[in-house]
Amino acid sequence: MSVPQQPFSLDRYHVSEEYGFILPAPLTELPPYYKPWMDIAQNIPKLIQSHSLRSHVHAMPLLDSRFLVSHKELRLAHLALSMMTMGYVWQEGESGAVKVLPRNLAIPYWDVSQRLGLPPILTHADGVLANWRKKNPEGNLELIATIPGGESARGFFMVTLLVELAAVPGLRAIPTIINEMHRGNKEGVTNALEDITQALGSMTEALKLMHAYVDPSVFYGIMRMYLSGWKDNPSMAEGLLYEGVREEPMEFSGGSAAQSSLLHCFDELLGVRHEGHSGAFLSRMREYMPPTHKQLIHDISRSISLRGYVQKEASVPLTEAYGRCVSQLLALRNYHINVVGRFITVPAARARQLCGQGQHAEERALAKAPTALENRGTGGSGIMSFLKTVRDRTQEAHMTAPILLPSLSCRADN
Repeated sequence: MSVPQQPFSLDRYHVSEEYGFILPAPLTELPPYYKPWMDIAQNIPKLIQSHSLRSHVHAMPLLDSRFLVSHKELRLAHLALSMMTMGYVWQEGESGAVKVLPRNLAIPYWDVSQRLGLPPILTHADGVLANWRKKNPEGNLELIATIPGGESARGFFMVTLLVELAAVPGLRAIPTIINEMHRGNKEGVTNALEDITQALGSMTEALKLMHAYVDPSVFYGIMRMYLSGWKDNPSMAEGLLYEGVREEPMEFSGGSAAQSSLLHCFDELLGVRHEGHSGAFLSRMREYMPPTHKQLIHDISRSISLRGYVQKEASVPLTEAYGRCVSQLLALRNYHINVVGRFITVPAARARQLCGQGQHAEERALAKAPTALENRGTGGSGIMSFLKTVRDRTQEAHMTAPILLPSLSCRADN
């Protein structure tokens, strides 16, 4: 097994020192030839509301993706085609989901996906990492494209983007830790672990903004369906046929927080091991990441073991710094469980209670909620059992700080 190139650096994985996994300065427009794509992609909520998105897609010409040259052009094209696909499939709700994606959308979507190494479905890399632009010189951000859900949809994607930004100092600390372990610099490793601990705390604080900017009834009743995929989804048990690409339907998971590379990196660094169904799901979610980000996770796993280094050095400051880092990761995962409870578990129970009513805004939103994924995440996992298992594996990574006895010296008594 080859060892990752030293010194370890984020640059070769196209991870930014300023933005982390976020695509820096994404393009907001494609060449004029692709205007039919952007005209639809930038008006998804309006076209769905008027029940006309599918007819607009049917009228769209079959465009050749080979004129897309740069990586950023391909990322914007993938975002646009992904948004179109989610809207096309789910325009008429769960019961009206289509089983075939028309060739004028499916063929270029497949080609762009193949060139990027991403699946042909909306991923975290699309909706969050490549879906932002500066609204004005002051730096206020807005989305390039979005799904139905109004301000809650904007809030959801923007808060998730802020979580990614909050993690950047922690990402920068990963190469430092790996390189300082090779140099045998315990103090350098200890300090970098503190940077990750602070970043994990900042990620938790950013995640708390979800409560201020996203209405749980809108997320559960409206947005969630447009983030759902066609794998492990009973309402699309056979998957989706990409016309002109394959003769058989294909299955792809919907969007999931597990598609973010952040916690995969921190888990591999800290030695948090996920096995069984949760481990298999997390491994599968890596196929929904940009290939260089997936490679970074893999190379962290092949680097010198931080956990082994901490145990070997038997240093109290180092072990305590490692423990604080694991504890903060555990706190983040516990808070994520809290968020999922508020945005999925509670609204699901409320939707069952309100079934057949629908007089107020909350009731109308919840009445639209898909039932097939009631107890699942949009990625298809059994959401609460999965999150608690992942949390428990994190808890197991704790280790006890070594007890250093004071040195004893002989002393003559008078």
